[in-house]
Amino acid sequence: MSDSIVVLYRGGRLPSWHQLSADEQDAFQQEHVDLMLTVGARHGLHGIEGYRLLAPQGHWERWWTIRFPDLAGAEAWMRAEVAPPYGRYGYYEYQLARPWTPPSLAWLPRRQTSEPVADADPRVVPALSVDRRSIVVIAFGGWQRGSDEVEPTRRGDRERRERLQRVAREHSLIHGEIFRLLGPGREGELTWLLEFPTLAGAEAWIEAEGMPPAGAHQRRAFHLARRWAPDYFASWSR
Repeated sequence: MSDSIVVLYRGGRLPSWHQLSADEQDAFQQEHVDLMLTVGARHGLHGIEGYRLLAPQGHWERWWTIRFPDLAGAEAWMRAEVAPPYGRYGYYEYQLARPWTPPSLAWLPRRQTSEPVADADPRVVPALSVDRRSIVVIAFGGWQRGSDEVEPTRRGDRERRERLQRVAREHSLIHGEIFRLLGPGREGELTWLLEFPTLAGAEAWIEAEGMPPAGAHQRRAFHLARRWAPDYFASWSR
């Protein structure tokens, strides 16, 4: 939904989590799940999708997109997520964004939303794992300052678009999505999600993004990930 507010969340567990007993972990996690499901239901959660990085960055090991119809839902979610006791043991970094697809990227394919199992109860948490059927590129960035003053023909906009379309076609891009931050972040104002069947597609996309002349006018930080328990989290917003 183009008018959604999206919480982009970098998260992970702090070392102190692993010092808890198994019973404490189970109790804190269940209380947390119940709380977040209540917030989601109250504020009309549109959807939640998780990704686990192939290589964690310090305490950051998972990335999430959490969609609400308005800012009130996003604010309530962020407040609840850090609430104790569970919130004491996590790493939390949030950005707010909106879905964004300019006409030049309208060709990006969209994955079909996962359908939850009919009788699945999201309050009962199964053993969670990554979906190894695909690889995801998470990219942060945007235009270099001053690039808006360069003519599109000199920037190589058309050549870049054609390269990316060729990579998408040749490597069977499954899903492409862009978010525009409500305020520029330290890595730029845009976040990209690109999902491919294999690592070869992810590598080809990253290589194509950096090719001149367009590559010189943009900045990107790339991370590789896999989808995190998509079938389970599909049940959170049904």
